[in-house]
Amino acid sequence: MAVERVVEAVAEQPREELRPALVGVLRGMLDEGHATAKEILKGPRNGLACAIRISAVMDAVVSCLHHAAVTQFYPVQNPSASERIAVIAVGGYGRGTLAPGSDVDLLFLFPHKQTAWGESVVEAMLYPLWDLKLKVGHSVRSIEDCVREARADMTIRTALLEARFLSGDRALFSEMVRRYQAEVVEGSAQAFTEAKLAERETRVRRAGTSRYLVEPNVKDGKGGLRDLNTLFWIAKYAYRVEDVRALVSAGLFDRKELQMFQRSEEFLWRVRCWMHFITGRAEERLSFDLQRQVAAAIGYAGRSGQAPVERFMKAYFLVAKDVGDLTAIVCAALEARQQKPRASLSRLLGSFSKRSRVRKLGHPDFTLKSQRLSMIDDDAFERDPVNLLRLYEIASRDDLAIHPDTSRLVTQSLRLVTTQMRNDAEANKIFLEILTARRSPEVVLRRMNESGLLGRFIPDFGRVVAMMQFNMYHHYTVDEHLIRSIGVLAEIDAGALEAEHPLANVVLPTIANRRALYVALFLHDIAKGRPEDHSLAGARIARKLCPRLGLSDAQTETVAWLVEHHLDMSTVAQSRDLGDPKTIETFAATVQTLERLKLLLILTVADIKAVGPGVWNGWKGQLLRTLYYETEVVLAGGHSAIERKARVEKKQDALKATLSDWSAAERKAYLARHYPAYWIKTDLPRQEKHARFLRQAETEGRSTATLVETDQFRGVTELTILAPDHPRLLAIVTGACAAAGGNIVDAQIFTTTDGLVLDTIYVSRAFEQDDDELRRAERIAAAIERALKGEIKIADLVAQRRAPPPRGQTFQLAPEVIIDNVLSARHTVLEVSGLDRPGLLYDLTTAIGKLNLNIASAHIATFGEKAVDVFYVTDLTNAKVVSTARHLAIRKALLEVFTLDAERTVAARAKAAARA
Repeated sequence: MAVERVVEAVAEQPREELRPALVGVLRGMLDEGHATAKEILKGPRNGLACAIRISAVMDAVVSCLHHAAVTQFYPVQNPSASERIAVIAVGGYGRGTLAPGSDVDLLFLFPHKQTAWGESVVEAMLYPLWDLKLKVGHSVRSIEDCVREARADMTIRTALLEARFLSGDRALFSEMVRRYQAEVVEGSAQAFTEAKLAERETRVRRAGTSRYLVEPNVKDGKGGLRDLNTLFWIAKYAYRVEDVRALVSAGLFDRKELQMFQRSEEFLWRVRCWMHFITGRAEERLSFDLQRQVAAAIGYAGRSGQAPVERFMKAYFLVAKDVGDLTAIVCAALEARQQKPRASLSRLLGSFSKRSRVRKLGHPDFTLKSQRLSMIDDDAFERDPVNLLRLYEIASRDDLAIHPDTSRLVTQSLRLVTTQMRNDAEANKIFLEILTARRSPEVVLRRMNESGLLGRFIPDFGRVVAMMQFNMYHHYTVDEHLIRSIGVLAEIDAGALEAEHPLANVVLPTIANRRALYVALFLHDIAKGRPEDHSLAGARIARKLCPRLGLSDAQTETVAWLVEHHLDMSTVAQSRDLGDPKTIETFAATVQTLERLKLLLILTVADIKAVGPGVWNGWKGQLLRTLYYETEVVLAGGHSAIERKARVEKKQDALKATLSDWSAAERKAYLARHYPAYWIKTDLPRQEKHARFLRQAETEGRSTATLVETDQFRGVTELTILAPDHPRLLAIVTGACAAAGGNIVDAQIFTTTDGLVLDTIYVSRAFEQDDDELRRAERIAAAIERALKGEIKIADLVAQRRAPPPRGQTFQLAPEVIIDNVLSARHTVLEVSGLDRPGLLYDLTTAIGKLNLNIASAHIATFGEKAVDVFYVTDLTNAKVVSTARHLAIRKALLEVFTLDAERTVAARAKAAARA
């Protein structure tokens, strides 16, 4: 319907009813426009066309409102020179694309200062837009204002760069554009480019520095729509083009790169529009719960062992990678035009800084171009495909940046990576040098990955490029995780992480298989995404690949063993009782040699650290160190039980020396209160703390007491609880923690010889500052004491805090219960895994208490949405549980914990829906 006819259709209404009538008609226009836009997503599946359609409908709405304002609300028969107005779309709306929930950015342009008539017209347009529940960003400026403010403010300058006429006085708009080009743009391309790239760095840092974050921000994240916008803004500013297609004739893109730009833009718009339609709001973060829904909406299906959502996210990350490639191309071109300083390019691309002295390049096919490593000519790779790898080796060796044109040539020459080249001895030797280099191997590998060379040279690595794992534990795609893990190892190798990883820093210089360690770490997750166990499949890949890389048979077997067992040390450290001799003996039997123990420790540290921010903490480090030291004794030839007895006596002597202010009788009596496991698992500072804590409680006549302390290095807060022993004690403690909002990451349980329990609960920190964290910990401790004294009913408090898990519909994880009588000589081991949620540990310990089982120790590990809780238990006679019937009852009761929670979730949602 034409603008005039829309206005005329409601013009007969009384003036006071004109605005509501107009809003009603426009609401219908918007709804119909969004419906047709959604059909474009469903049918042609074109995200850009959808965004253009929504923008066109908004154009019609704005034009209708302007026409109504100047013809119905505030008509002027003979307008003066000041009574002119141009309504202009700016910002994202100015590009002619809108997502369903996007802001509508408008500029009301006047020739001079705003008049009373102009103010009335603007209000007459804005109020209906607000009535339509639109998010409107608007500004009212004269031409002079636009020029002045664009000079001073880069955000306004950018918004005006894509100004688009909508309605009103077109001559006014044309004059503004003329003056903007002449007085703002002219001669300022370099300043604009620097500002936009600096702004991009800040934005990407805020949204997440990696384009491979598994919950990316589609609009503002690295490789997202805003990066494409920035590229076009810079190109438009520097090349004075109005359409991205003109960048081919301008020489910035070739036709293939233009297609890459257009394909990336369409895909990102398709994803973003579906996100807005699904959520009903301007949601820009592609969260786990949205990923599954968007994948289904777009039409992805499962294939080759990958779920639909994983295939969709791989496509997303490949597009993000293409956006990164386009960024490099634009920056290279701008640098060549001297409209962009090289320093910004280095920051943008993460290139190497050039040393003041550069050694000879050592190969006739390489040269320096603008102080960057380049090829002598465009045929250098054709003459010798191994030059593709030499390029990165020389860059790494001499700490040189690679010229962007050369990086572009690498991508265009990937067809040269043939089976013959992959089997070339020199090529493999060069790759191994790059992988194990002492200077920035992570940076070089990432550059190789982004050019596509890494995946072509190591095809098994190519299979995991841009592959995500649909869980909350892994923060990055598989390829990014592997490259980051090499970076962590290189930092440890350089001694840069001594404070954070003291043992790994001591051990690494003593290993004999440094090359095997780097290769194993590079391959440890290379078989992810296959239907079989990735550790076993990865070991097979290692046995095939390592000889090709030039490793000996012994080195190959070491790599394969490390890949196959790369999860063992982490699993044992986090989910087994390290005070149980059987745990250490079993692990030592798997490891077999001290060299393997060293290698596995370092690999485990690098692997966990590279999972994502906040995954590594000092608590995990302490568990790994304890496991290492305990296993080292056995592997060095000591007998577990004999060495243990000697170490217990040594530790007791150390504590006696620390408690020099106690009498000899007091010290002897105190030492007799603890069993051997206590001395093995507890360090001297904590032993002294416990001794004084128990003495104070005894002096005060208290059988129930708590002690709190923060530990920044390990990233936990310690809550020590003294209480009379009884089967449900741990359930009460975990329930009080859950009710007070404490997230338990581990628990040490010790029973004294006089019938008391000394439990230490480790709760993850919630506050950065110790004072804030201590106040929170004291609230949790107070709740525990009250619960132990029976002053509060734990079940009611946990129920009050219980809520349907926020990701309950996103992740499905079948619960599993494993009952084992081999892992421990004295205890039955219950391993329970399933979807994590608040109060889970309380429910599990309550169920175990009702089964009349004593919990000797508990080990809590969380991997994103997955909880793995391990309990060492005995029956009421302190014996293992051996009856098959009891095993069945235990399994049934623990699985019911997850079933009942699912039923509670369904009931809570039904109740909420009924209230709504």
